[in-house]
Amino acid sequence: MTSTETSKLRLLLQPAVLVGALGYFVDIYDLLHFNIVRIPSLQSLGLETTNNGLLLQNWQMAGMLVGGILWGILGDRKGRTVLLFGSIALYSAATLANAFVQSFVAYAFWRVLAGVGLAGELGGSMALVAELLPRELRGYGTMIVTTVGVFGAVAAGLTGKVLHDNWRAAYTIGAVLGFALLTLRVGVSESAMFKRKASHDEIGRGNFLSLFTNFSRFRRYLCCILIGVPLWYAVGIIVTYCPEFAAELHIQGTVTAGDGVMWAYLGITVGDFLNGTLSQLLQSRKKVVGLGLMVSTGFLWAYFSADGRSSTTLYAIIFGLGVGLGYWAVFATMAAEQFGTNLRATTATTIPNFVRASLIPCTWIYKALKGSHSPLQAAEITAAIVIPVAFVALLGLRETHGVDLDYVELPEGSHFR
Repeated sequence: MTSTETSKLRLLLQPAVLVGALGYFVDIYDLLHFNIVRIPSLQSLGLETTNNGLLLQNWQMAGMLVGGILWGILGDRKGRTVLLFGSIALYSAATLANAFVQSFVAYAFWRVLAGVGLAGELGGSMALVAELLPRELRGYGTMIVTTVGVFGAVAAGLTGKVLHDNWRAAYTIGAVLGFALLTLRVGVSESAMFKRKASHDEIGRGNFLSLFTNFSRFRRYLCCILIGVPLWYAVGIIVTYCPEFAAELHIQGTVTAGDGVMWAYLGITVGDFLNGTLSQLLQSRKKVVGLGLMVSTGFLWAYFSADGRSSTTLYAIIFGLGVGLGYWAVFATMAAEQFGTNLRATTATTIPNFVRASLIPCTWIYKALKGSHSPLQAAEITAAIVIPVAFVALLGLRETHGVDLDYVELPEGSHFR
């Protein structure tokens, strides 16, 4: 290995990247852990599982929506490292509290607070890594964060299988992982780019409302959100409720939500790595996101057409769907690259959480359609809405591979370096 390659590797494996990756691992573990323990946890509390599961999921997503705005503003005003420390402390405490709930109200309350805390991790890490790494390496850096991070869902799936009858212990493990991560945050340095621009108070650091006062900025913001919606539709409905769909599809063999989530996120882990690498090789974010959407569409069609297949085949389809949905790594990078330093934490944090919260209207549409259609047909129609919208939104974004990020957004929409 040459000295240049060694230097690049050292840059890629700096504390901000490694801690960001581990932080996102814990984030995804906790976020998806609920989907895995939904049925046993609600059953142990004497509650109906499907409708109460949807309610808890939507409350959690609502918390993430609020948290995304709060942490994003804090990250642009006080710094990326403050954002990361605060978000991990909150979701670790809330996750621990979830291990001791005895009622639906308590369950919902702590899932909301966990959602608020979870909202800050990915966006804060993406903004920090994008600003610390040189432009030719930042795609690889954000790929490492997301690839390692989404593997947390696989860990959640394995934990769910081992501790299926002890969901409280599984929540406790997630909290312990989060508190352990706090000790590693101490070694992470603040972004020099943020520090340089922090003195320009007149440009409105963390001004969330400024995203809606300029058409160009609002269009970029909305398009970033819309291209990510298919991922959370697929994870939140297609994968989470695979046992219910398996019954309608007459799948041969046992299908569980835990295994579905595990195989989906194993696919997403592979997809994040492949898409992140392909983005660097093609020097394009948009082409890779478009390819990911096409692959996802193909595997959704295979899922809806799997009548009478085996559970092994269904899990293979879910894995393939996850590979397609691995465009999340490139999507998250684009969200950080589309905006200036004074709004980067705000947008990088709120965009993924608006995407996650988009599961709320997706479930509304899905539940409304179930009134006159079968669950599988309702899911198909919902997919026919969100996927074309994502393709159109992708056309509205500029290519950001290799762009210089050392600029800020002015109120009128122009840039200042």
